[in-house]
Amino acid sequence: MKLKENLWVVIAVIFVAIGTRIIPHYPNFTAVGAAALFGGAYLRRPYAVLIPILSIFISDLILNNLIYAKQFPDKYDGFVVFEPQTLWTYGIFIVIALMGSKWIREGKIFSVIGTSLAASVLFFLVSNFSVWPGSTIYPQTIIGLGTSYVAGIPFFWNTLVGDLFFVAIFFGGYELVKVLARKRANRTHLSQ
Repeated sequence: MKLKENLWVVIAVIFVAIGTRIIPHYPNFTAVGAAALFGGAYLRRPYAVLIPILSIFISDLILNNLIYAKQFPDKYDGFVVFEPQTLWTYGIFIVIALMGSKWIREGKIFSVIGTSLAASVLFFLVSNFSVWPGSTIYPQTIIGLGTSYVAGIPFFWNTLVGDLFFVAIFFGGYELVKVLARKRANRTHLSQ
């Protein structure tokens, strides 16, 4: 994919990912992981990581300052640009985008599904680990870490299903658009 020719695809994927985080949804059932894989698979590396980073950053600005600030006014004092704990999240999605660039082969459905499953597992492992150090909820022991992982299992299923659902939409939709564009080009060529 050439970025110049398909900038609209990048923008659309970012807006879908942002939208899935902002609208009411099941916890972790968002398009950010699928967007990271899609960017990794179809864009050059510096641009591939921009999709998840911009998706998270913009949606966090909206969530923290417009939604959560109203729901939890005692926890928000002023405009929130960035929260340090989201560094874990940025890191996970950068790695997921890189996984997409290395592991997904264009037109190979099993590489897309396998990489999506691996990305969901990675997100589960890292995100649940990230809440454990210094936590007041989980003891700072191996049992506390295990408890953090057990508590995250219901969210893992939402992540897994959400990633597979949005991967099907992004990759399937893009492949469909390519097929339709080829047919249109062939018809135009034949009519000349």
